[in-house]
Amino acid sequence: MYIVSEPKLLSDGQNHELAENNAVYPPGYVRFLQRFGEGTYRGWMNVQLPDMEVLHPFAEYGLWEHDEDSPITEQQIAECIAIGTTVDGDFLAVHPQAGDLLWLPRHEERIKTISLQAGEKDDEGLYAEVLDEIYRQVYGCSQEEAVYYETWTGTRSHLFLRLPPGQDGLSLPELAGMCEAAFPSDLSIETPYVCYLFYRELGGYVRFNYAYQQEVAIFYEQDAQEAYAVMEEWLLSNGCERF
Repeated sequence: MYIVSEPKLLSDGQNHELAENNAVYPPGYVRFLQRFGEGTYRGWMNVQLPDMEVLHPFAEYGLWEHDEDSPITEQQIAECIAIGTTVDGDFLAVHPQAGDLLWLPRHEERIKTISLQAGEKDDEGLYAEVLDEIYRQVYGCSQEEAVYYETWTGTRSHLFLRLPPGQDGLSLPELAGMCEAAFPSDLSIETPYVCYLFYRELGGYVRFNYAYQQEVAIFYEQDAQEAYAVMEEWLLSNGCERF
């Protein structure tokens, strides 16, 4: 698993609280947080410290249907502990009396259970496998791109640029190819919608947003100013403009 930037490690108090309720959480979750800290897994799932408060109001909203087949009652939503959210606003949670993980979808009417096979190990690598299995069960397919984790350092900066359209100008995929040739990346991910070029010296990446056709963004750590300045100057010299 590629780690985008240095993790922000948990405090002693946070580690103690995790250890106290370890049995409630899915395999590898505690070890994952202890090693990598909070962050976003594969651009999809926000791996967070347990939050026992955030779902309290949802017990009164009537967002999901509840019947005899529901894994929990509407009142039990208030007792759930959120351990993750997707970038689309879905919740991943546990309940002290429920044996399986709970999936509270933003755009669907029923809460789902996520059943996992018991693992023989309990390390940080296992929780990455758990997250991949959750993705398969929820979306019915697997993510094919490289595995990466974007840690929440609290010291990340960014710059947005645009590549203006022009009759003889570069396309965004062409610019991405030129950037990769000029600055070979430590990891690259390219889909029909986006291209990411990851650089350890940036503590971040350059994102070419194919879906929007013009947007380029640099995400970098504040102590990587020199590497950031070189990348910004190169992009500006190849047709990009500041917003």
